[in-house]
Amino acid sequence: MRSVLVTGASSGVGRATARAFAECGDIVAVHYSTNRCGAEQTLSSLAGGGHTIVCGDIGNPTEARRIVDEAAAELGALDVLVNNAAVAPTHELRHPIADVAYDSWCAVWERMIGVNLLGAGNVAWAAVQHMINRGGGRIVNVGSRGAFRGEPEYPAYGASKAALHALGQSLAVALAPYNIGVTSVAPGFIASERQEVRLRGEDGMALRHQSPFDRVGTPDEVASAIVYLASPQAEWASGAILDLNGASYLRT
Repeated sequence: MRSVLVTGASSGVGRATARAFAECGDIVAVHYSTNRCGAEQTLSSLAGGGHTIVCGDIGNPTEARRIVDEAAAELGALDVLVNNAAVAPTHELRHPIADVAYDSWCAVWERMIGVNLLGAGNVAWAAVQHMINRGGGRIVNVGSRGAFRGEPEYPAYGASKAALHALGQSLAVALAPYNIGVTSVAPGFIASERQEVRLRGEDGMALRHQSPFDRVGTPDEVASAIVYLASPQAEWASGAILDLNGASYLRT
């Protein structure tokens, strides 16, 4: 039985990942920033017992460290970190460089980099302190296909995820001597709760056609990959970035 912190676990990939670890017999800290109701729904859906909820904004360095320390204290240890929390690309956060006002441009960049990269890095630092004392652990970062394909309407998002992938590879080398494996997943479009309306609308068919499987991915598919990458059997995958996009984008 492992102790697992999943950030951003109030819905979508984070919720599916928390459930997948619980089904493996692990105990899970469900992190959320603002969606308390969603986090409680995730918690109530987890198999087994001993799970907990932690709250905080990982974009705040003080809170990022507290979140990890609180999770480790509640669970009794910390063996796995899933860096999933992020500021996602929504219509309200569109910032194409040719169209957006400078103040809005700066604000979106500051928030996305602050959470998606700096926040994830700070959470990882805090988690590593516990893992070293445990003799090892696993970190899985949730990146994005957009890091490779580009995000013209959300350049800060694409850049933050590309940087998160690079951070993961740097940490994989730095932490191998401590028996800590670090990997990343790069999902394409995922049918999470917040995307239901879009998938039912005019964009739905085009989004499905991006993949030759003629569908989009599911949170459970991403969660399954994360659970494998966090397993003892995946140590030799440390440093890898796993594409999960249904062949909708092939990088060379």
